[in-house]
Amino acid sequence: MDFIINRKILLDALSKVSRAVSPKNPIAALIGIQFDLKSDRLILTGSDSNMSIQVTIKDNLKVNQKGAVVLNSRYILEIVRKMDSEDIHMTILDGTFTRIEGYNSKFQLNGMSSFDYPRIDFSQEGVHFTIHSFLLKEAIEQTVFATSDKETSQAYTGVNFKAQNNILDLTATDTYRLAKKTIKTDSEAIFDIIIPKKSLNELSRIIEKDEVIDVYVSDRKALFILDDTYVRSRLIEGTYPDISRLIPQTFNHTLSVDSSKLLKAVLRATLLLDEKDDYITLTMDNKQVKVSSFSQSVGSVEENIYDALFNGDPLKISFKARYLSDAIRSLNTDKVILLFVGTMRQFIIKSYDQKDNIVDYSMHLILPVRTYD
Repeated sequence: MDFIINRKILLDALSKVSRAVSPKNPIAALIGIQFDLKSDRLILTGSDSNMSIQVTIKDNLKVNQKGAVVLNSRYILEIVRKMDSEDIHMTILDGTFTRIEGYNSKFQLNGMSSFDYPRIDFSQEGVHFTIHSFLLKEAIEQTVFATSDKETSQAYTGVNFKAQNNILDLTATDTYRLAKKTIKTDSEAIFDIIIPKKSLNELSRIIEKDEVIDVYVSDRKALFILDDTYVRSRLIEGTYPDISRLIPQTFNHTLSVDSSKLLKAVLRATLLLDEKDDYITLTMDNKQVKVSSFSQSVGSVEENIYDALFNGDPLKISFKARYLSDAIRSLNTDKVILLFVGTMRQFIIKSYDQKDNIVDYSMHLILPVRTYD
């Protein structure tokens, strides 16, 4: 293997594929990145078995001799990042011993045989549909944070992608809160899958420009194609629970409020609370809206929110502050509306200007907690 390549282009590709590499992988080859040099392109692949990313480079590349090698992800990324050179010359000297040269620097790095690298299926098979990259990125960011960290409930550690009747629903829950994003599509694809949150987080970070993404869904994997980048994720086995019955259809109280004011009030209300026990209380009537919290060992906080509009009978409800602040941030809107049924019933938060027309619909559901004053 012998080639010369633009350093910035190589660094960008390595940064992407390294997102799929786990430094603690029990398979030695998967700690590295596979370099597969063809006569007209360089293919870089990183994987942890659950998620795989492949980037193909064709531009600013001069191929002197084809070949392949696996190089430690951490070392090759840092070498390329810190080299002070416009171009980089990489050569296999003996077996897998690789030389990396710039204008003023020369590194020699022990590699592994490409034959030891597992074969990864990037085939374009299964149900196909397309989606705009920024729309997918927004949908991921508005749902993935609500997934569970508990591996005992595998289905809840991922986001449910369900497509039917030209509608794509993304749903995530940890059983205490729920986030849902509904998108109208031109595709007639039908599928119901669960994608792990790690795969979706890395996919979201890779999306940097407005483009059309090709998506292929099969029984065992989801494949996202962004120009010259392939992102492959395994699917979580099992059936996602039916959450439709959890979403109230009628409400007795509404609170319309400036997003920034509510978020700042919530954050101040948690200043005296532990991160794990960040329970706050909303007390509302047609005269005032108040956010409060209490810690027996530290003290209490009480904050009035002015210019908030509350409709309905007086209501007092308690819940985890983080759930509400996460929802406000993900909606990224100037004004939100909170819809309540009663003191111990789940409530919904969504954008104030949002219409319930399922064209582009985002909503968050939060379960209250019982507190004793």
